[in-house]
This record gives sequence, C-alpha cells and structure tokens, in this order.
Amino acid sequence: MADNTKLLALLQRPAEPTFFPKDGGKTLVDLPDNYLTERYRPIGQSLTTRFTSEADKRIPVRALPTPDLAFAEELPRRGGFSLFIPKHRQIAGDLINLFLTQPSVDALMSAGSYARDRLNPILFQYAMAVAIQHREDTKNLNIPSFLELFPDSFVDPSIFPKLREEGAVVEQRDRITVDIQMNYTASDREEEQRMAYFREDIGVNLHHWHWHLVYPGEGPDSVVNKDRRGELFYYMHQQLIARYNVDRFCNRLARVRPLTNLREPMPEGYFPKIVRSLNNRAFPARPQNHILRDLNRIEDDVVLSISDLERWGSRIAESIDGGYVVAPGGNRVPLDEQTGIDVLGNIMEPSALSVNSQFYGNYHGHMHNLISFSHDPENRFLEGYGVVGEFQTAMRDPAFYRLHAQVDNMFHRYKRTLQPYNANQLGYNGVEIQSLGVQLNRANAPANVLLTYWQRSQVDLSTGLDFGPQGNVFASFTHLQHAPFTYRLTVNNTSGAARRGTCRIFIAPKVDERNTALTMDEQRLLMVELDKFRVNLTPGANNLVRRSEQSSVTIPYERTFRSVALSNLNIPETEAFRFCNCGWPHHLLVPKGSADGMQFDLFAMISNYADDTVNQEFDENINCNDSHSFCGLRDQLYPDRRHMGFPFDRRIPTAVRSLADFTRPNSNMRAVQVQVRFTNTVIART
Repeated sequence: MADNTKLLALLQRPAEPTFFPKDGGKTLVDLPDNYLTERYRPIGQSLTTRFTSEADKRIPVRALPTPDLAFAEELPRRGGFSLFIPKHRQIAGDLINLFLTQPSVDALMSAGSYARDRLNPILFQYAMAVAIQHREDTKNLNIPSFLELFPDSFVDPSIFPKLREEGAVVEQRDRITVDIQMNYTASDREEEQRMAYFREDIGVNLHHWHWHLVYPGEGPDSVVNKDRRGELFYYMHQQLIARYNVDRFCNRLARVRPLTNLREPMPEGYFPKIVRSLNNRAFPARPQNHILRDLNRIEDDVVLSISDLERWGSRIAESIDGGYVVAPGGNRVPLDEQTGIDVLGNIMEPSALSVNSQFYGNYHGHMHNLISFSHDPENRFLEGYGVVGEFQTAMRDPAFYRLHAQVDNMFHRYKRTLQPYNANQLGYNGVEIQSLGVQLNRANAPANVLLTYWQRSQVDLSTGLDFGPQGNVFASFTHLQHAPFTYRLTVNNTSGAARRGTCRIFIAPKVDERNTALTMDEQRLLMVELDKFRVNLTPGANNLVRRSEQSSVTIPYERTFRSVALSNLNIPETEAFRFCNCGWPHHLLVPKGSADGMQFDLFAMISNYADDTVNQEFDENINCNDSHSFCGLRDQLYPDRRHMGFPFDRRIPTAVRSLADFTRPNSNMRAVQVQVRFTNTVIART
C-alpha cells in the first residue's frame, strides 16, 4: 500500500470508530492504546482480539504526541456543522491548519486517527479532505465522494432500512437494488415541485459541496487565496441561477424572484424529509408564507438582525455605485475593471480575503443563516438549522435560489458600472465562423435538435451505512439526461498565417415561460456556458468537431458517483483515475426543454488567444483539468485572462436589440437556433 493511501482508511464510514474494520473488513487500523476514546480504552485488548483476525491489510499508527483538540471539541460530536456559521468556519480553518502543518504523512495519519473519534464527523471529514487536497505529499490521493460518506444528506431516508435489511439478510450475489422515488418531498399541487429534479439532484448538491471544498473560505492563506477566487464565487453561482431560470422556463415557471425584501413572508415552503444518521434528527421544515426574524442563537454564536443584513447590503451597493470599497483605516480599494469583481466576490461570500469584514459584514453567509434558523430563531425548541445551512443540502430548497438571485443582482449592479466591450475586445480579424451546428451522435439524426429524457442510474451506498452491512448495497435514482451530441464548426482563417483562439459556446432560451420573446439584456443574463476550448486554425477552412462530453464545465457521471476503496487502489484503471469531482454534473449540461421542442439560441465565438492566455499551458484531458470553467486548475492560474462569462458578463449597447445584432459585426461569432425536445420516459443506464 502506497504510503499516503492509508489516509483513506480515515475517510470511510465516518461514525464508526477508527479501529473498526474498514473496506468490507479487509483493512484494519492499529491504534495505540492511548488513542482510543474513554469509552473503548478499558476494553482495548478485547477489541484488538475481536477485530484483527480477518483483516488482509493492517495500518499501524505511530504513537506521537497527541494534538490539542480543545478548540474543535467545542462543536458537539453528534451535532450539526455548518460552514455558514462563523464559529464553525473558524474551527474548520484551524483544524485544516493543524492537518496541513503535520510534518509527514505518518504524522498526519497519527493526528487524524486521534482526532477522528473525538470530533464532529462532518467537521473532521471536511478538514481532512481539504488538507489532503492541498498538501504536496497527498494532493493526488483519490478523495471519496461526500455521497459515499453521508448518503443521508442526499436521498430519501426511507430507503435506509431497506438497504440495511437487504445487506443483513441477503447474500451479496442475490441482493436487489432499492429504488429511490422521485418527487418524495412534495406533490404536484406544489408548483415548485416541478423543479425538484434539479434542486434535489444528487450530482448538483455534490457539486456545490465539492466546489466549496476546493475553495474553502477559512484556513491558511495558501489554501484560501487562490487565483481569482472571488470572481469564481460570483461566476459559478451566477451560472447556477442562469441554469435554474432556464429550466424554470422549460417547466412553465417564471424566473426566481430575488430576495430583495427580508421582511415580507416567503411564499415558498420546503419540507426536506432528510434525517441525519449522526443523531437521528430530521432537518426542520419551513412552512409557506414564513416570516424571517432576527436571530439570537447564542449557543451557535449566531446573533444578528435583519437590520444588520440590510445595512451590509446597503454598504456594498453604495460601494459599487461609488466605484471603491473601504478598507480598515479608511483606505479606498478601487473596484476597477480588472480586479473589482474578485474583490467584491470575497466581500460578498465572505471569505477570509474580504478587505473589510467588519464594515461589510457577512452578507451572503448570514442570509443563509437567517433562512436556515428561521423556524427557531432563539433556539427555544433546540432545533438545528434547515437544509440551507449546509453546502451539501442548501440547493434542495427553493429559498437558496431566491437568496442567490439577490446576491447575483448585486454582482450585476457592479457589472453595469463597466463599459460595454468594444469592437477590438469582441472581434478577431481574419477569423470567420462560416457555419455552426449540433447533431446527436446517431445515424440520420436531424441537425440542431437535442434530446433529453429521464435516466435511472445506480449508486453504491454501502460505505456510508455506518454499522451496516458489508459489501455493496445499491440504490437506484432517476435524473435528467441528454443524448450525446457533437458541435461542428466551419472556421475560415483568412489571415494567411496560423492562428490560435478560444472557442466559447453558450446556449440561451429565446422566450420566457409565457412564450414572450426575451430582450437581448434578459437573454445575456441567461446565457449558459456549455464549453470553452482552445483551437489551432490553419490558413483557409478549418472543420472543428467537439463532443458534448468534452465540456469544460462538467465532469462525467463516473467522477461524480464512482466509489474509491482501499482494496482496489492498485487496479490500473483506479490508479489512473483521479477523484477530482469538482464540476457541474454532465447529465445536467443541457436544459430540460419541452415535449414540443423548446427553441434556444446556440452561440459560438472564437476569441483572440493573445488576449485570452495567462501564459501557461495545460492539457484538459489529464488529471482534473476538464471542468476548469467552474473549478479552475489545481495549483495554477485560472486558464483564461478574460472575465468569466465573457462576452455576456457586461451590459450591451442599447442599439444592440438582439443576438443577431450582437453577432452581425463580428465574423468570429455565430448563432444558430436549436431545439431541445424532452421525452417523458425513463431509460436505465447501461
């Protein structure tokens, strides 16, 4: 076993004791006696005798001086852990630092083994995963999916008794797959339930968790201060809202209303029906027309008023309008064209990089808290936070999208202060896109027609069933999927010399939920990035072919859901596989469309590589580089000097009334109408 792979033994069945057999009984962690908790130390000898006989692999843990964990033990072991709560976020940052500063893998294994059984399991798993991803000696380790560790955060809890029964009674070869029903949180009498396939999609919520794992808000500067971190916070969430609104149109729903008024009732209720296995407590519900109130959660160190949020929002808006933010001491930091969005993103989240957290406060984070604690604002009934209080569950709630639509509007307020892109920025002399189209990867498929449908897939939930059955136990779930397709572009290079460029592909609806044509300004805010890739153009005609699964935005199904076990680390396909599951789930690349065929504009442009490059080369086909639009590149600069969302992130001159007006002066752009047809049928994944 490679030296650092032993750390994966700490990232399995998080509520089971560390000495408990891992990986289906094949792996055992040998702990020093003083590493056992008070409950198990008196019977340590009998435990050793009981569990050592069947293990194929044993991992000895060195007895090193034990770390001081008093700061982290303030968080109850069986309680909640929320990165939106400042106290929790600070504890997580300190624990990440503790793990990062261990001098060797052996020392990290020792510190982790001691901490694992004493700390909140979600806190431990988060901090250890962040540390592993950022240490030089562990960063290429395959980190398990959060779904593997805590499946109770993602699926209907009614399936767990069935899974345990199947695993306990039936031999491995005879076990059946337990089905997770769609639409278990509400009936079709609730309009918002039309979007449940999006909000409650397992891959969507895994993406949100993992993005924040890659871009933590607290911790050492080397972990937090990544290239264009604040801008990426803006862009990833802006694209979430754009995608959500586009799919709302597909389902005949209006755009989500920003949460501009925190004092009016919230018509959207949500009853999550998720039960935490750590303490057998359910996530609280929020009824319809709920009124948000000031929070006085002293035990959680969350004491804030609606007035606080209104004041912070006003200060941010005034700074945007004034063109600068105020640093401590009164110094002005300009919100300039180049770095303003990055500065604003770090203030808005906020992260440890905020230029003045005292003055601008915790606008985005405390809006999450205001909603997630609204059912019990004073802790009178000892209720924990709702699903909006955790990254891995927040996107299930319709309120998440109202909250982020409001945050998104603040970013757009800043973008509107910038001048529109000029002809030199938009054009690329000598490059002409002569044709653009898409086609399904099947014989005789009609041009410019995309297909979506339901797909039933399986996932192994065994590694998250603490004290449950050994071996695989599978659950099936149904999600949106699209048929694979290919982009085809004919590009004429009339310059007489080889040229390099960046091909940018977006899709946007032509009409809203009422079939009313969208204005150009409305459409640009709904542009969904599908792909971005480098092209080399020889003089004359160039035929560019790009498969949908190569998208720079998404990661494939296998990376979202594949499990990683200690016992198969040496299998060649596992060794070559890197579990870098930051990226939008590929099965939701394409909007749902409609049964009649919904009309969209597909847009492509080739921008001048000289204005795009950050002077670093990378191969999108290796390691974790394939979802760089949302996740950047590991240990490198964001691979595009242009602003994220270019060319649609800024306002467009009022004389430009349509996408055709926008593309007409620029030969390096092309738009074509495509149709997305949805078939209401379920096809099993092969």
